[in-house]
Amino acid sequence: MDFLRNLPDAAVLTDREALEPYLRDESHVRGSLPLAAVRPRSAAALKELVRLAKAEGFGLVPRGAGTGKAGGCVPTARTVVVDFSTWPGDLHVSPQDLCLSAPASAPLREVKAAAEAHGLFYPPDPNSWESCALGGTLATNAGGPNACKYGMTRHWVLSVDALLEDGEIHTFGIHSVKANAGPALGQLFIGSEGIFGFIVGATLRLTTLPREFATLLLPVKRWEDLLDLPGRLCGAGYLPSAFEFFDPAVLAELRAHGPEEARRLPGEALAILEFDDRGCTSEAFLSGLMDLLGPVAEGLEIASSERQRQGIWAVRRMTSAFLKERHPKKVSEDIVVPRSRLREFFAGLERLDLPSVSYGHLGDGNLHVNLLAAGETEPAQLERQLMDLFRLALDLGGTLSGEHGIGLAKREAFLALSDPGQIQALRALKQVLDPQGIFNPGKVI
Repeated sequence: MDFLRNLPDAAVLTDREALEPYLRDESHVRGSLPLAAVRPRSAAALKELVRLAKAEGFGLVPRGAGTGKAGGCVPTARTVVVDFSTWPGDLHVSPQDLCLSAPASAPLREVKAAAEAHGLFYPPDPNSWESCALGGTLATNAGGPNACKYGMTRHWVLSVDALLEDGEIHTFGIHSVKANAGPALGQLFIGSEGIFGFIVGATLRLTTLPREFATLLLPVKRWEDLLDLPGRLCGAGYLPSAFEFFDPAVLAELRAHGPEEARRLPGEALAILEFDDRGCTSEAFLSGLMDLLGPVAEGLEIASSERQRQGIWAVRRMTSAFLKERHPKKVSEDIVVPRSRLREFFAGLERLDLPSVSYGHLGDGNLHVNLLAAGETEPAQLERQLMDLFRLALDLGGTLSGEHGIGLAKREAFLALSDPGQIQALRALKQVLDPQGIFNPGKVI
């Protein structure tokens, strides 16, 4: 790549062996071999990279730690991967302002740890939180179990530093919760997967660190008994900080082939509930909760120590990796339906007769539906199965992605099933913000 030879403040990779890892993320999508991968270390490098992309007619694909699940960071034809893993910057916490500033390259685990060192809390916790980069979580609007109570990543972003098509880094927003000088343009970049410009840093809102946890393992004799619980709990004023579930098929897989601690999991189906409200471990709180749960709580176990709590969460955190190891060609979809329509969704899923297993975030209706036999399914049939799944979620007032994003994996379904006005608006924004189409071409829209 002669035109990248003199790029300032950057490492340029062109060897095929060095480029091979960039062809995949954690999805089933495989990309095209990029022209090169660039690790920029300054604004000057980015400015020159944008100039070259426009002059030479290639696209730029952003990449953090490569833990995404929708193919959003894999390269398409005639593109250069912009690897932000070495992007400079420091973590800075302002306890007075309840905020934290960090570069896109900061590991999410370090962002969360920096907040906790000041007695503060940054809630977003995708399953990959120990290995993913902050920039990727912003670009995909990552979720996780805590979204049940605390919402998605976008709810915690005060300002964004973004590279635009003029080659400059611009800041949208301020380091405060109140900013009303026009629309919140920074939010355009959260969840946009880099199609409008690249996030290079952000300032995040923090809250006080929870000091108390009630962690409950709830096995049920009848799987259907779980499905009304999220709505009942919220309707009665009990908002869990997490409400996770395993359907009978996932439990069967874990019991038969999982680690020793998973093989002892009780119930036909199983839920993990966690509360972090002040007083949630009190007798009054737990007694009221037991009254609300009624007979469903018959086999309930409450973690009596932090070690037990972490043991419960360890099984939940390893479920995705376990299923992928057992079924490497599986396809995992992260659809959403409203809490009030969970029972209708699973009845519809049964009617569709899809060969699937489900687990995930029951408390906010974000369900990870896994088609384990996807690799052995004829492609046209698999596409029909996925479209049926997406239509079911949409017909119930939900969406085809709750936290993974669209990327390449769901692009065709997104274009086919979305409101045409939404697609038109997105394309109009793309044309204004990226008229030459250099930012993450071929993704989302």
